Amino acid sequence: MKESLQLHKYFAHESSYIDENCKIGKGTKIWHFCQIMPGCEIGENCNIGQNVVVSPGAIIGNGVKIQNNVSLYTGVIIEDDVFLGPSCVFTNVINPRAFIERKEEYRKTVVGKGASIGANATIVCGCRIGRYAFVGAGAVVTKDVPDFALVYGNPAKVRGAVCKCGGKLSEKLLCVFCGEEYELKGTAVKECKKL
Repeated sequence: MKESLQLHKYFAHESSYIDENCKIGKGTKIWHFCQIMPGCEIGENCNIGQNVVVSPGAIIGNGVKIQNNVSLYTGVIIEDDVFLGPSCVFTNVINPRAFIERKEEYRKTVVGKGASIGANATIVCGCRIGRYAFVGAGAVVTKDVPDFALVYGNPAKVRGAVCKCGGKLSEKLLCVFCGEEYELKGTAVKECKKL
């Protein structure tokens, strides 16, 4: 195993199990007690915390930070620069039964570039979390989340909008942290185009 780690230029703690036939990008760090299963893809410069499972067919982009105790099941796609908080939960079957196999019914879940999901949030399968959206801790997401939206609660509802930097946007769509401006196009929050 040490030879393959040097060959691939990623780090995996000796307590983690890395199956054959998975792709792991350079600079990625995989910490204690993780299981990386065959057929999954992990990008470059990711940080995967303790006790994380990445199932076959799951895809993780570049620069993703996954905190402890997260399982990414088949059908989950995590785009670049996403933050997944401790113990957030993903699903891939809408109506699971122990006695009925539903592997052909897996629903795809996509977490858009730069989004953050708080600790203990649950993402019901088939949802798309928009780019740079922010899902609050403990939220239960049952439908798509727009780009730049701040959602929390059970079920999660849009409660505002956030900047790329994570700061909440004011009523005038200005970031309270960095001052970046946004605009409303219909019901969608968009970045203002720079001249």
